[in-house]
Amino acid sequence: MAADSRRSSRAVIAGLAFSLALAVVAGVMFGAVRVPFGDVLGALGRALTGTATGVGDAVIVDLRLPRVLLAALVGASLATAGVLYQALFRNALADPYILGVSSGAGLGATIMLVAGGSSLLGRVVGVPLGAFAGALLTITVVVRLASRTGRLEATSLLLAGVAVSYTLSAVTSFLMVVARESMQAVVFWMMGGLTGASWPYVWLLTGLLLVGLAVPMAFSRHLDLMLLGDERAGQLGLNVERFKIFALGCASLVVAGAVSVSGLIGFVGLMTPHMVRLVLGPDHRALLPASAIAGALVLVLSDLIARIVLAPVEIPVGIVTALAGGPFFVWLLVRKERVR
Repeated sequence: MAADSRRSSRAVIAGLAFSLALAVVAGVMFGAVRVPFGDVLGALGRALTGTATGVGDAVIVDLRLPRVLLAALVGASLATAGVLYQALFRNALADPYILGVSSGAGLGATIMLVAGGSSLLGRVVGVPLGAFAGALLTITVVVRLASRTGRLEATSLLLAGVAVSYTLSAVTSFLMVVARESMQAVVFWMMGGLTGASWPYVWLLTGLLLVGLAVPMAFSRHLDLMLLGDERAGQLGLNVERFKIFALGCASLVVAGAVSVSGLIGFVGLMTPHMVRLVLGPDHRALLPASAIAGALVLVLSDLIARIVLAPVEIPVGIVTALAGGPFFVWLLVRKERVR
């Protein structure tokens, strides 16, 4: 029975990986201008041999490919964080932004934009650094507030996250009012988008995702134990408080990296793990990699839609995920009520 389950999980993961590969190819081929498949292969071959020339090769290698890969990495990061948060809170409605990470990133990005981040250098370096620092500082403050009693309980984390999130959102709104000239840039960044994709961002997020996914994979049994509840997990030998901090650190690291390069893209970390869990069940050995691949697939397709639906005008990918995620969230709420 267990062997059949493992084979089934591998088949699902392989199917998702194949679908992701097709989506990546489609993402490179289609846009405001369609690029034939042969031209894509030729440009990639010339790039690997160092003989890439012409505008066509540059469009494929320096613009479309890093954007598609970054979309995959951001989607995988958000989905991975979603799995971790949902296990820690034992709640399928938990998502990567539940602890105020998005508000912290938004404030960090806003500060950089107001301070001059609207320049090219500021957008490429300053805004991502500000968002990354804001996200990590926020999760640090939330964990410290929630653990003042010596224990790190899910309810305390949620309350601390909500309180910090509202406070930071208010500060962000104040800065937008004070610095009206930066308001448009801030609003566009908060809608979520991948227009600034570049190879340095791809390498940065690849490194963060490898850590944020591989490390929890090694402790997947611990995540399974967390589903039993804090008390039962502790009785089975798990240091619950220490593991919560460890898992929160991994999740927040990948979320901070994703938000810093893409802005605020909602619902991917909520939808994807839940859909995969319906197919594979709660075993995190399969759930983590499958959710990461599915998250990558969802965001690559969402970004493709964002680029072609009103071409040559491009809409923020966060709008596409919100349009899909809103109805899904309602369905999830209705489903939970029926189960009760």
